[in-house]
Amino acid sequence: MTRLSIRRGLVTGIAACALIGASVPAGAQFGGIVYDPSNYAQNVLTAARSLQQVNNQIQALQNQATSLINQAKNLASLPFSSVAQLQAQIQRTQSLLTSAERIAYDVQSIDQAFSTQYRGMSVSTSDQALISGAQSRWANSVAAFEDALKVQAGVVGNIEGARSTMTSLVSSSQSASGALQAAQAGNQLLALQSQQLSDLTGLLAAQGRAQALDAAQRAAAQDQAREQLRRFLTPGTGYQPATVSMFHN
Repeated sequence: MTRLSIRRGLVTGIAACALIGASVPAGAQFGGIVYDPSNYAQNVLTAARSLQQVNNQIQALQNQATSLINQAKNLASLPFSSVAQLQAQIQRTQSLLTSAERIAYDVQSIDQAFSTQYRGMSVSTSDQALISGAQSRWANSVAAFEDALKVQAGVVGNIEGARSTMTSLVSSSQSASGALQAAQAGNQLLALQSQQLSDLTGLLAAQGRAQALDAAQRAAAQDQAREQLRRFLTPGTGYQPATVSMFHN
């Protein structure tokens, strides 16, 4: 029975009681029982108010239950986490960078290599040492380009993992049941962007290392060429005659 039906019934009952009170004298008796129409009408009104209060309390409880359900949804944690996958992709790129051959990404290693292989050629350096140094610098450049290609391959390999992670995160965000789940999905999307920025940083570092070593190798080659030209043009002792025996006795 709906509230409107209850109210209509109450109004009808009150109207009937009013009609009975108007037509029946106060204090009329039925079989020895005294009937008071005004008292009966008052009792009906009291019952109607009590019923209305009960309905209001039921509605308040329903509203509270709905509010608690919504709060529980807003506080529910996102069931999907991409942190482990993103960390694994970053570690793969980092591993490629740390495995760089010959001159590594280390300040001391770079300083030592440049002080012994790339800085000005000494006049006292032997020809064999000059050749050996040139070969070592060439090998450094080749290794740096190889490392850059490896990092590029690793970054390209991470693209598929990033696509899969992004698809899962967007799906989780769209199906989020509360504010917390939506916020956590957004945070993980930001983490995905951070992982891609890490890959980009590593790629730029590898390419920059290769280009820097190649430029340093060409600069050292020019310096070595000048030293070798100087030695070639430096006057020597000239021709010194010596006795030569053409026939043996």
